[in-house]
Amino acid sequence: MREHGFFSRSNRWTWVSVGALVVVTLLSILIGFGWLPSAQADFRAQGLWDSICRAAGVPSKWIEEGNQKKAVVSTNVVLVPAMANQTSSVSIGRGATLALSCTMCHGAQGMSRSDAPNLAGQYPEVVQKQLLDYKNGHRQHTLMVALAKGLSNQDIADLGAYYASLPKARTAPTTYDESLPALVRVGDPMRNIAPCISCHGGTDQKLGAPWLEGMPKEYLILQLEAFKQGHRRNDPQQQMRNVVRLMTAEEINEVSTFYARKAAVAGH
Repeated sequence: MREHGFFSRSNRWTWVSVGALVVVTLLSILIGFGWLPSAQADFRAQGLWDSICRAAGVPSKWIEEGNQKKAVVSTNVVLVPAMANQTSSVSIGRGATLALSCTMCHGAQGMSRSDAPNLAGQYPEVVQKQLLDYKNGHRQHTLMVALAKGLSNQDIADLGAYYASLPKARTAPTTYDESLPALVRVGDPMRNIAPCISCHGGTDQKLGAPWLEGMPKEYLILQLEAFKQGHRRNDPQQQMRNVVRLMTAEEINEVSTFYARKAAVAGH
């Protein structure tokens, strides 16, 4: 007698298959999220995502390092337009006196003879932000941290005003034509690298982004490498780190060479 309807042979095999699939799935979940993670010596249950990562064999050290990096405060300086307008003669005069202790590295007129950055004509809010980051421990340099800790916020504003008032190390803005390095001019959209001129342009500067033309090449390379390796982290929202970590050593050298090309001329 032929079976019909729900109890037909074909239906029985269908339900057997579904049941077997459910059993296999449940066993996989138990093994994947229970036995496999717990079998690893450094396992600690901290939620479903940790369990998924551990089931995939990701060491807990990687997870913890990732969480620690997210928690790092890169800077607490809030850039406001008023910082770019520190130009009073009184502030400049006070800044000139304070800058006497900076001449050994940054030059008597803000033009370095070493690999320290040129500060003459630098935007005032740039000088302020970097000094505040040194003072607050968000940018590391043994000498600069020690000096910045002794400065008041007004001292820092005065130094920014003074260096911005000096004869500009920066020459007339470069015409950004086809001869410039691609990363400077258009970036690399396929790698999500923004062009340098989108922040550091000579005619359209982003608040807080430094003027780079004429900077010592070795200083630029050192800073880009520091961003790339995560040793320097005082860029808000990780703008520089996100860009530079995708750049090759050759590209870092090319961009640094371009921005430093006027350094020798500016230094005379």
